[in-house]
Amino acid sequence: MVKIVNLLKSKELKNGYLYFYIHFVLEIACFFYISRVTNNSIYIWIVPFIYDALAFVPQGLIGYFVDKHPKINIGLIGVIFLIVSYLIYSLTNISVYVSLVILCIGNAIIHVAGAEDTIRTSNGKLSTPAIFVSGGAFGIITGRVLSGSNVSPLFILLPIISMIPMMILSKSNVKEKSNLDKYDYVKKDLNKSLVILIALFVVTARGYTSYGIPLSWNKTAVQTVIFFFVMGFGKALGGILSDLIGIRKTTILSTLLSIPFLCFGDKIMIVSLIGVMLFSMTMSITLGILVSSLRKYPGVAFGITTVGLFLGTLPIFFIKFGMLTNIIIMVIMSVVCSLSLLYVLKEDK
Repeated sequence: MVKIVNLLKSKELKNGYLYFYIHFVLEIACFFYISRVTNNSIYIWIVPFIYDALAFVPQGLIGYFVDKHPKINIGLIGVIFLIVSYLIYSLTNISVYVSLVILCIGNAIIHVAGAEDTIRTSNGKLSTPAIFVSGGAFGIITGRVLSGSNVSPLFILLPIISMIPMMILSKSNVKEKSNLDKYDYVKKDLNKSLVILIALFVVTARGYTSYGIPLSWNKTAVQTVIFFFVMGFGKALGGILSDLIGIRKTTILSTLLSIPFLCFGDKIMIVSLIGVMLFSMTMSITLGILVSSLRKYPGVAFGITTVGLFLGTLPIFFIKFGMLTNIIIMVIMSVVCSLSLLYVLKEDK
């Protein structure tokens, strides 16, 4: 417990906490918008698809630009995109797709800004970017809940603007020389392209699993809130445990142990939630692998993870599998993920 407290108090996690809040607000803005728009049935399918494609896929390209120009506080540009998107959506009759595209670009930019600021100040700790990423799950469900209320879209501009001082403070913590060489989680003799492909596969599997988990127990708004809270907690926990007990031990815990809980928790909420928490922990592991392989390009490394998430969610838009098929796919993916990660990762110190 003392080790956990000391880790959570360490200065390297400062930007993780700042971007936890920023990511939380970002997803409130995005999922408030998406939930409001998709109340109109003609948008139910296409809006989430466009969102996933435009918010996730471009992050690698944006990351490459920021990797080359790390002093630019690109997150502030992302905030401007969000504000413009909400003003168009709230105050004009311009097609919803215009504000949607602008919203997605703002989302992609802010995600990359968070990755850059947290990775560059983490001193090799996976907890910092893990805490940043975990904030999104809490924001998603908050945005959905708020969308069902009478809150005006213009009200969401207040939390969006509140991100600005957090971004300025976060960027001030980034030093000219980042200790990216502290990300050293991958075996030396492996082909870098193979390592990247393995990490991409694991992220894709996580993206698919997040949609394919049997959840017949999830029938109320409260249960949905709990589901997203557990997912967010799992993402943060993966980074924390990797720093405390080692990344390989965390890999075994998060991939193999999650299988029975994911498969047999369809009707038992607590069993399912344990599986969700465990498998969510792989987020920090794959990011650690990618940054270890692309040390000069943390933005590109993070962008690869978001491409994987898009690929993982892609099947849900076009194919509907039965529960048994989903379970078989998840079991196979989990085993392959576990073996692949153990093949790539160095022994824990």
